[in-house]
Amino acid sequence: MGYTADERLAAGPEQSRYLEAVFTLGAQVGTHAEDPARPVYVVEVMEVSPIRVPSGRLVVASPWPDDSDRELPIPAGRELKDRIPPGVHRVQASWTEAPYEYNGEQFDGREEVAVRLLVNDAPVVCWEAALGVGESIERIVHGERPTFDSEENMGSFADATAWPSLTQPFRQFWLDVDAGKQDASRATESLGESFERVSDEALGADLVTFPTGGGSVVWLGRTETGSIASIVTTGTDFFHNRLVTAV
Repeated sequence: MGYTADERLAAGPEQSRYLEAVFTLGAQVGTHAEDPARPVYVVEVMEVSPIRVPSGRLVVASPWPDDSDRELPIPAGRELKDRIPPGVHRVQASWTEAPYEYNGEQFDGREEVAVRLLVNDAPVVCWEAALGVGESIERIVHGERPTFDSEENMGSFADATAWPSLTQPFRQFWLDVDAGKQDASRATESLGESFERVSDEALGADLVTFPTGGGSVVWLGRTETGSIASIVTTGTDFFHNRLVTAV
């Protein structure tokens, strides 16, 4: 028998179909919540950036400190309880379109709907919500999913051991803003489409950001043996507000 996810974390049938299709170019992943006759298709799977995770310990969290921990030397990031193979992995983003007309003008309805860290190309047999370090499955409320907050509408993948140095540009930006610096900017590399990267060459580690909204769920795509092949993030509203059903 293959790996079976705990029912408290396992994705439901429609969520699983969505997660399996959302990185398949041309796939219809559902219909629009405001117009069930309008299909939603995957139109681009974008290679965002390679990412170095030398420790195998992965943080999936916003690199920005929130108002409550802005004064802390190093705000904590949500490190996943499960580890991945140390090395270089690929970060990809999925874009959908659901064309519509408004006031006689045509719009493509394009938006980024999911981001993943691709560990390997092995087939995924089940999806489950990821737990963070220190989180217990016994405390999961039925029907709820553990999430990470998306300060400044931004999430990121990052090596946990390098988290302090990789998030320094974001902390320094707020220090500059709070000090009244008029030309405050952050020392990050733009990857286009609102993605950014920060690197720590001494540790050989990276942080790659991605746009998101509200709390986000981290999904682990597991193989027959239970190893992780893919880590996907989606907003908590992806199923209820954007897509009525996966097909």
